[in-house]
Amino acid sequence: MNNLNLSKTERIDVRTSSSVKQLLQDAARACHKNVSEFLLDAAVTAANQALADRRHFALNEEQWQVFQEALDRPVQAKPRLKKLLGEAGILG
Repeated sequence: MNNLNLSKTERIDVRTSSSVKQLLQDAARACHKNVSEFLLDAAVTAANQALADRRHFALNEEQWQVFQEALDRPVQAKPRLKKLLGEAGILG
């Protein structure tokens, strides 16, 4: 959570069962944190993981070359795709 360690001005409320609350308290205690710190750290980690592939991807030299070649290829007409996208979908 090091890059998001800013002034805390917002609040998030979470409702849970007593067994989940006890589990979170036990885990927080094992990590020498309070429940808020434990939840916030875990949530920020999970959020970063969920967004990682949408923000950054790494390619080796060969993969980068293939990627660049694909980007540089001229646009090709795709009549079947154009027809498909022009049709009304099942939702309207």
